[in-house]
Amino acid sequence: MVYHFTLTLTGVNAQTPGLEDALFESGCDDALLCFYGNTAYLEFDRAGSSFEQAVLSAIDDIESSALPARVVSVDATLLGLSDIAQRSQLSRQAVAMLKDGTRGPGSFPAPVQRLTGHSPLWRWAAVARWLHENGKLSAELAENAQVMENINLALALRETPQRQYVTQLAARLAKSEPRRAS
Repeated sequence: MVYHFTLTLTGVNAQTPGLEDALFESGCDDALLCFYGNTAYLEFDRAGSSFEQAVLSAIDDIESSALPARVVSVDATLLGLSDIAQRSQLSRQAVAMLKDGTRGPGSFPAPVQRLTGHSPLWRWAAVARWLHENGKLSAELAENAQVMENINLALALRETPQRQYVTQLAARLAKSEPRRAS
C-alpha cells in the first residue's frame, strides 16, 4: 500500500543549506518538500506494510539524516467541518447535518476546542471512528486516524521538557477515570 501523509519539521527551515539534497539522500525521495512561511514540511506518498510503518519509517529517514531536523507532527489531528468533509469524502453540508443530528443516528462526537467560537475543532480519530461505526468511512481509515493521533501524542511527549511530569499526570488522570460497568 502507498500512504499519503504530511510531516512537519523543526530544526530546519527554508534557509537551511542543502536541505532538499540531505532529505533525498536520507531516503525521502518519495516526499515533496514544502514550506509554510519558514516552516518546512514533507508531503509523503510512502509505500509500507501499514500506515504506522510508513509514517515511522519516514520519521526515521528524516531524523537519521545529517540535518538537525526533527518531526513534530503528522498531519492534523484536530479538524474543522470542512477538513472532516475533505478527509471523509463527504460534502461539508452532509457533515454539518451529521453533526447537528438532522441526518444519521445523532451522537456525533463533541468538539474539543474552540467551543465558543465559530470554528470548533474535533479530534479526527473520534470522528473517523464514529463515521466508520455509521458506515461512512472504511475501517482502515478509522484505524489510521487513531494511529496518527497516537504518533502525534508520542511526538508531543518527546518534545516537552516536562515529559516525566506529563507522564505522571496521565497516570493520575487514568486513576480518576470513571469506572465502567462490566
